[in-house]
Amino acid sequence: MRLNKFLSGAGVCSRREADRLIQSGRVTVDGKRAVPGTQVEKGQTVRVGKKVVESREEKVVLAVNKPAGIVCTEDMRVKNNIIRFLNYSTRVTYAGRLDKDSEGLLIMTNDGDLINRMMRARYAHEKEYRVTVDREIRDEFLKRLSQGVHIRDEEKGLDEVTKPCKVKKIGKYTFSITLTQGLNRQIRRMCETLGCRVKGLVRVRIMNIELGTLKPGEYRKLEGQELEELYECAERENAGISGAFE
Repeated sequence: MRLNKFLSGAGVCSRREADRLIQSGRVTVDGKRAVPGTQVEKGQTVRVGKKVVESREEKVVLAVNKPAGIVCTEDMRVKNNIIRFLNYSTRVTYAGRLDKDSEGLLIMTNDGDLINRMMRARYAHEKEYRVTVDREIRDEFLKRLSQGVHIRDEEKGLDEVTKPCKVKKIGKYTFSITLTQGLNRQIRRMCETLGCRVKGLVRVRIMNIELGTLKPGEYRKLEGQELEELYECAERENAGISGAFE
């Protein structure tokens, strides 16, 4: 395995940042200074600075098309929960929920670090949805959605104005919306506040990962450049990584 891939898989940093660490001379393999392109074999000792880097369980990252009616929960007592529905050979969980009535793209993985990075609100990761409503879409409706909507729910303790977002009309009753926040049932609440009801909601993109041609209930394993870009998007710039292994 290439050394930069080993460091990334061990959760140290992205491959790009790993290349920088290697070039800086701070990475050793069996006590010898590593160079770009170094290969690592099982049993060799890798250090960044003085800290030994341990390999981890193989990472699994899946793009899943969640059907409507499936519940995003790890509680196996809940009927139609996503874990049992997917029934994947490796235990994976979701990075960001979808409502029971909504469908579309879920990222599911056994990499807790990736989940944490994806869920950090301050990074403002984009999520794109295709939404169908029960009223004909007007320009004023799109404008108000894009500028932010004041939504309230006393029971949920929700009382705030949503962040400005990208909105585009697709059809007479359908539009796309790209959010950088994830309030509870946000799109449905925004539409209700503006006088219409959501009839269909599909998440079609999370950062660089697209739903594509996946049918409801199908999944695909993320690999190669697509997976690397996801890690880099989720991580943004992990400031201070070079100093974390002194």
